[in-house]
Amino acid sequence: MTDLAMTRLHEAIVVLYAIGIIFYFVDYLKKDAKSRRIAFWFVSVVWILQSVFLIVYIIQTHRFPILTLFEGIYFYSWLLVSISILLHCVYRADLPVFFINILGFIFMVIHTFAPNQVAQSPVGENLVSELLFIHVMFAILSYVAFSLSFVFSTLYVILYNVLKKKKWTKQWTRLPSLGQAESSSNWAMVIGIPILFISLILGFMWAYITVDNLNVFDVKIIGSFITLFVYCTIVLLNRRDQLHSIRLAWVNICAFLLVIINFFLGSSLSGFHFWY
Repeated sequence: MTDLAMTRLHEAIVVLYAIGIIFYFVDYLKKDAKSRRIAFWFVSVVWILQSVFLIVYIIQTHRFPILTLFEGIYFYSWLLVSISILLHCVYRADLPVFFINILGFIFMVIHTFAPNQVAQSPVGENLVSELLFIHVMFAILSYVAFSLSFVFSTLYVILYNVLKKKKWTKQWTRLPSLGQAESSSNWAMVIGIPILFISLILGFMWAYITVDNLNVFDVKIIGSFITLFVYCTIVLLNRRDQLHSIRLAWVNICAFLLVIINFFLGSSLSGFHFWY
C-alpha cells in the first residue's frame, strides 16, 4: 500500500472516529438510541479500517507492529476501539464506551499527525496541511452549531415576551413553539460541544508540529477552551435543572457573544491564528 494511500486511510479514520464520538456524546446527554446506533457503526468502520491497516502492515513487515513508540500508540488505539465495541455489544455500558473512544481518538490523532511521523513521511507537508484543514473544518462546524443554538435561543426570548405580554398575532404563527425552540437550541449546543473539542485537539496537534516556541497561553487557545468550558457548564446546569426556560436562553445568547469575541478578537491577538 502506497504512502499516499496510508495517509488517506489514517485521515479517513480520524474523521470517521470524530463523527462517531459526536454521536456518542449526543446519546450520552440525550439518551437517544438512534444516535447510539449511528455512533456504533461509525466506530465499527474505524475498527475495520484500523484492522485492515494492521493486517497490511504485518504482511509488509513480517512482524507485529509494537516495536516502536508510534506502532505501539496505534496498536493501543486499536485495542481501545476493540474494547469499546465489546462493551457496547456485551455490557451496554454507555459512559465507559464514550470515554474510551475519546481516549482512543486522542491516541489516533497523535499517531497520525505526530512530528516524527510527519517528518519521515514523503507526504508529510500535505499531511500537516490537511490536519490544519480538518481542524478548521471542525471549528467552523462547531461555530455553525452554536450559531443555530443562538438563533433558537433568540426566538425563544422573542416568543416568551410576546406570549407574556399577550401580543400574539398571525405573524408569529410560522415560528416554532417555546418547547421546540428550547429543544432545538439544546440539541445544537450539545452537538457543537464535541465538535469544538475535537477541533481543539486537532488544532493543538497542528500547532505543536508547525509553530516554533508554541505558547499554550495564546489568546486564541485560552479563549477556545473558555468557550468550551462555558458551553459544557451550561449543558451541565441544564441537565441538573438549575438552568432552563428564559434564563437558559439568555445565558446561551451571552455564550454566543463569547464565541464571536473569540473568533474575531482572539484571531487578531493570537500569535499564530491570523487571516491572510
